Amino acid sequence: MSSTSIAARTKAYWLENFGIDNLVIKELEQQSLRAGQVRVKLHAASLNYRDLLIVKGRYDAKVLSSGPLIPLSDAAGEIVEIAREVSRFKVGDQVATIFFQKWLSGECTHDMTKSALGGSVPGVLTNLQVFNQEALVHLPKDYSYEEGATLPCAAVTAWNALIIANKLKAGETVLIQGTGGVSIFALQFAKISGAKVILISSSDEKLAKGKKLGADFLINYKKLPEWETEVRKITDGIGVDHIIEVGGAQTLAKSFKAVRLGGKIAVIGILSGTESSISLLPILMKNILVQGIYVGSRAMFESMNKAIETNKVRPIIDKVFRFDEAKEALYYLERASHFGKVVIKID
Repeated sequence: MSSTSIAARTKAYWLENFGIDNLVIKELEQQSLRAGQVRVKLHAASLNYRDLLIVKGRYDAKVLSSGPLIPLSDAAGEIVEIAREVSRFKVGDQVATIFFQKWLSGECTHDMTKSALGGSVPGVLTNLQVFNQEALVHLPKDYSYEEGATLPCAAVTAWNALIIANKLKAGETVLIQGTGGVSIFALQFAKISGAKVILISSSDEKLAKGKKLGADFLINYKKLPEWETEVRKITDGIGVDHIIEVGGAQTLAKSFKAVRLGGKIAVIGILSGTESSISLLPILMKNILVQGIYVGSRAMFESMNKAIETNKVRPIIDKVFRFDEAKEALYYLERASHFGKVVIKID
């Protein structure tokens, strides 16, 4: 076993009862390492919409059934201690967490879905955490901890949706909804793949930022509520090849109209809800592939990191909060004024 200087105790946010204001910081005894495990000093974590839903009790009412939870799934840090039988890492390595701790490659199984950080298992809103060596990846070269913390959920989801599951090709057109973490990574991955991007948002300011990142066409859906009609005009009446669907219940029917015959819709978000009465006829008549995307595997994460390094992709971080400002960070995410990722720096 090897180690560097480690703090004597773990400081973590605990969620004992649902609600942002119910998050409390506690000092915990460090757990001993078992064979194959490593201890990571976490330096940064990032927020996803799922984290907000979990904390507010709108994701899974049973998540606290076995006791308090350390929330959040995405973090980056430095390995400070390793146990016996660890071969993937050494002390000092800079790493990021993987969302599903047991989904390493291949198809996701039911058992793997029970290993999601910050939900099924303790999360990363803490200064020290123990992981199995298989549940981490190396950070991309020259990435800061804050940048690395943005990758595990949002970036891997976007990569899976466009590159792995739906095989995006150069010259195809991608419609991206919104400017949150998944959407901005999708914009970046679409552009390095040679695709054209139609970006929709309710904010002209955010659309202007999206244009600087390479978005080819911009639509303000508050000014043009029938945005699906504008999408078809842009594509000469054909429709887009791919849609990054993060709106959920209130946008899926519009996506059916905006996608081309034989097009692909990656269903990722539920920002406008989960329940909707929509006609299934477009799926049949237009031969649409509707694909649910729930993050991705470690193998996807590692292939994405290679592309990130090759194409020099840098995450877009909207704002960084201190560890003691975690509640403020969640409220900030809830207001949906961010562009890209919201990060918490862990000192």
